[in-house]
Amino acid sequence: MSITVSNITKTYGAQKALDNVSFTIKEGEIVGFLGPNGAGKSTMMKILTTYLAASEGSAAVAGFSVEEEPKKVQFHTGYLPEHNPLYTDMYVKEYLGFQAETYGIDKSRIVEVISQTGLTPEAHKKIKQLSKGYRQRVGLATALLHRPKVLILDEPTTGLDPNQLIEIRELIKNIGKSEEHEKTTVLLSTHIMQEVEAICDRVIIIDRGSIVLDRSMEELKKGQQQIVEVEFDYRVETVALQKIPHVSKIENPGGHFVYNITFSTEKDMRPSVFDFAHDNGLKILQLHQKNTTLEKLFVELTGARK
Repeated sequence: MSITVSNITKTYGAQKALDNVSFTIKEGEIVGFLGPNGAGKSTMMKILTTYLAASEGSAAVAGFSVEEEPKKVQFHTGYLPEHNPLYTDMYVKEYLGFQAETYGIDKSRIVEVISQTGLTPEAHKKIKQLSKGYRQRVGLATALLHRPKVLILDEPTTGLDPNQLIEIRELIKNIGKSEEHEKTTVLLSTHIMQEVEAICDRVIIIDRGSIVLDRSMEELKKGQQQIVEVEFDYRVETVALQKIPHVSKIENPGGHFVYNITFSTEKDMRPSVFDFAHDNGLKILQLHQKNTTLEKLFVELTGARK
C-alpha cells in the first residue's frame, strides 16, 4: 500500500481533531479527501507529511513509518499545502533550482517538471509576476521534482478561475502518466465535488474527525440518476420530453424554458437531448449534466452540524 493509516487520533487539549481514523490507499490511486471546514483533513495530511505527530495510532507512506522514518517519508512524498509557500522574488527556474539543491537532485530534472506542469511559457518570469494558476503549477512542480511515490495536495485549486481550475484538474489527473517506472499515488483534499468526480478513483469523507464514507467513484456511480439541465428557446410540453429514452422525471423550475430532465441510465444522455431539439426545431441555449449523488451524500453525512 502507498498509504496506510491505522487508528490515528490527534488531540489539541480537550479537542479531538482526529478520532481513531484508519484507511489504506493503493499505489496509483487518486483519492479525494473531503470534509467540512474543521473536519480534520489538513491535520491528517500534516501527519502523513510528518509536519505533525499523531497523539495515538500509526501511519506509513510509501512503506515508511511517519513516526520512525520521517526523512524517508519526506523523500518519497510530494506535498502542496493549502497556502502554497513560494519565494516570489525568485525566478521560476531559480526557485526550482534552489529546491533541487535541497533534495540533491540533478538540475536537468527542472526542465522535465517545467514541461510536465505546463510552466514553459512562464519559466523566465519571477514568481510574483505569475497568475494564481501558474503559481499553483510552480507548487506542483516543486512537489514533483524528486519523483515522489506519493503526492499529497491540500486544496490545490482554491481561488482559481474556471479556466485555471480545469487546467490544474487535468494536470493532477495526468500526474504520473509521464513517469516511466512507477505510478504516483495522489491524496487530494478539496471542497469541490466536481473536482473529485473529474479526477478521483475513490472518495473518503471525514466529518468531526471520523471517516463517514470510503467508496470508489465506480460504486457511487452505479445506479445513480443522471440529471441534464437544458434551456430551450421555446416552452416544451412535458409529454414531448418524455419521449426521450430513459426519462424518469422532468422538472420545469420557475416555469421558464429551463428543464431538469432525470434519466435512469449511466449512459450520457446529452446527445439524445440534442437530437430531440433538432427533430423538434428547437435551439438549445445552454445544457449541462448534473451529478448530484456525491454532493447529496456529502450533505447527508456532514450537514447535520450543531
